[in-house]
Amino acid sequence: MRNSSVRRRLRPAPLAVGLALGCSAASGLLDEQATAATATGAHAHKKHGGKVRKAAQPTPTPISSPAVPPETGHATLANAKGHGPALVGTKDGAQAEEWTVVASPMNTLRTPIGISRMPQDVLHTPQTIDVVPQILMQQQNVKSLDEALKNVPGITASVGEGEGGMAGDQFLIRGFAAQNDIYENGLRDFGVYTRDSFDYDHVTVIKGPSSQVFGNGTTGGAINITTKTPTATNHVGASFSGGSGAYYRGTLDFNRKITDSIAFRITGMGNESNMVGRDAVYSHRWGIAPSIIFGLGKKVNYTIEYFHQTDNRIPDYGVPVVTKPGTRYGKPVTEYGVRRTNWYGTTFDQDASNVDMLTGRLQWELSKYLTIYNDTRGGLYSRYFSSSQEACNATCTAALFSSHPQTAQVSRIGGVGGPNPYQQDDWSVQNVASAVANFTTGTIKHQMIGGFDIEHIYDRRQNYAYNNPAIRQYASLLNPVSYIPGLDVGVGSLHPNNLVNIPNGVGRKEWKTSAATDVGAFFSEQAWLAPWFSVKAGFRWDHWSSNYSATGGVATTADTHLGQKQDTFNPNVSLMYTPNDHTMVYFNWAESTTPLGLYVTNSSEPLSPKNSKFEPERSRLYELGAKYSAFHDRVGFTASIFRLEKGNSILTDPSSGAVTNSGDTQRNQGIELSVSGQILKNWNIIATYARYDSKTTGGTAADIGKQIQYVPRNQATVWSTYEIAPKTPYNMTVGGGVTWREGVFLDPANTARVPANVEFDAVVSHQFGPHWRVAMNGYNLANRLNYGNLFSNRVTPSIGRAFLFQLSASY
Repeated sequence: MRNSSVRRRLRPAPLAVGLALGCSAASGLLDEQATAATATGAHAHKKHGGKVRKAAQPTPTPISSPAVPPETGHATLANAKGHGPALVGTKDGAQAEEWTVVASPMNTLRTPIGISRMPQDVLHTPQTIDVVPQILMQQQNVKSLDEALKNVPGITASVGEGEGGMAGDQFLIRGFAAQNDIYENGLRDFGVYTRDSFDYDHVTVIKGPSSQVFGNGTTGGAINITTKTPTATNHVGASFSGGSGAYYRGTLDFNRKITDSIAFRITGMGNESNMVGRDAVYSHRWGIAPSIIFGLGKKVNYTIEYFHQTDNRIPDYGVPVVTKPGTRYGKPVTEYGVRRTNWYGTTFDQDASNVDMLTGRLQWELSKYLTIYNDTRGGLYSRYFSSSQEACNATCTAALFSSHPQTAQVSRIGGVGGPNPYQQDDWSVQNVASAVANFTTGTIKHQMIGGFDIEHIYDRRQNYAYNNPAIRQYASLLNPVSYIPGLDVGVGSLHPNNLVNIPNGVGRKEWKTSAATDVGAFFSEQAWLAPWFSVKAGFRWDHWSSNYSATGGVATTADTHLGQKQDTFNPNVSLMYTPNDHTMVYFNWAESTTPLGLYVTNSSEPLSPKNSKFEPERSRLYELGAKYSAFHDRVGFTASIFRLEKGNSILTDPSSGAVTNSGDTQRNQGIELSVSGQILKNWNIIATYARYDSKTTGGTAADIGKQIQYVPRNQATVWSTYEIAPKTPYNMTVGGGVTWREGVFLDPANTARVPANVEFDAVVSHQFGPHWRVAMNGYNLANRLNYGNLFSNRVTPSIGRAFLFQLSASY
């Protein structure tokens, strides 16, 4: 190294979180001293004559996937080959050192959102955003979306309701429904299924109303999954896991650069497992996700992705909630000695789904000022669903607390003679076209985003009927038996009088058909009035049209045909103070709208004679927050306070399935904190805390002043790992964490409550050379009785103590 002539020069390079950092240091430093060079943010900077030139405000983060080895667990400094600085010649005859700075992948503030309509990274987006990074999912051996979201405060899983059931992934964000707010790479995933995580790069939860970006819905926020797509680095990875509950799982990840501008990637998964701590509940699934990119690294590129998942599982509606005589609140029957393993289904219960999605994503950089995006997806969803919805009525409750509890009988059919089996076949298509323009007028920098979003979803269901519903109806609360002699099921036309009685006067119908079309246009502008201060404002207009019909079945009841059309307008405004590239303080105001007919695929009836004329739900967010990426981007801190208001709240009765407009107004306000990154050498941590103050403020008299259902007052997560003797033959990584959720109320009137959840998990792993890794994960080590899926009259016990061994290789 010639100290006299070397100039430090940094250029953008891939990071574990998909961005570039810069650094500067005095010439003549040793290589090991250079690793402590000052990182200067998300851009490349040049040092000339001892001066560093630095961008005044953030520039858009390219929409691309991280392209670093997934096992990276700490900040590193190296060239593109990973071996230190590379000496490159310059035009003046001197030499420059070229570095790649890789920040801690646990610091999620530098993670790009991965959506063209939100081109900044998490740090520079004025909203509370939680990211579950790839390294965290690897350490925890995450296998599903539900498991990934355990790391995010404010997320609750809810089981299906009413005569149709639903199951699949049914989430709530800050207490508000988000089952229609799951996205992959910014496009809506309409399917009703349990999502495996084999194709996930990372998961992002965008909290608060986000209709300006995503369209109708997003009352509590949106969940966006960034998938694994081709990169410029050839690699192949595979893993095998086995453990408690007859668990077996294998995964494959293969990436190959075919030419300078074409790359191919394929991921796959096979999974068989039983639910630890629950009788008869299992999942057998497999999936595959190939993708190819044309124009890798070019100004015009097009990515094609295909996704398939087949799943055959047993739906679990958990255990009923009862109110013991003389007590104030109802509790799960398992709190009174009923076995947590009890499952109240029959041998006919099944959730068999097939999902196919084909996606094409275009990115065209017309100039340094303008980039065009066009994302298209078509989906096919097929599903046969049959479940038992248990309920313990007054007679059942009295028997449970009598001197003869063995006589207690739980109902499997809810309050409407269902849910009954059905076959569901859906298809969807969506196209989002957008343009991002970056330009300057005088001293003011602008970023404008505009485009349109068109989507259509079609849903067709055939209801089935049991030959003898009476013999299916009851099961022993203490010792249920799933096999029922003489019970059979067939298409509804064979037993029309045994079809489920659809509420709101629809009656016993065999066929249900729904469809909806949404045409939306959106626009936003961010203007930097000063290098340290910017204002962003935007809106989205949508025209929503949906229809629903119930036909066939009992001829004496007229067929039902309903329709709904609504126009919605959703604005947002943000103020951002960015004194440097590592800090942002912001204020955000946003609105969202949820029409009644929005839930075409994932509700029992999207419309009914009663609710088709209801006004849509409206929500409004006020949020003040700060984000800081500290210690050369090794650790990220966030803090926010918010107030979320919702009007025209919609309620679904858990027994009848009837959807009603309560007219309630609700608000949830609170504070959310997080820290993520590398706090010391070899020591990583990601921790979150949320404090919520939720309340029904108007409407139904019995609900006013009560806490909003499913919203805890306090919730926290911590996960931390430490590497012992890394890069040595005797290396070891040890870690663990805790997930805590305070007890929550299960109904608007606060008459039923579920206890707090506390789960302790741990991991220990060892690296055999650069390619092989062995790990052991432990889940719910205290074997505590926790509850996952929640609904107003039942809850599902979470997994019991379980251990999972994993052997993985990466080349």
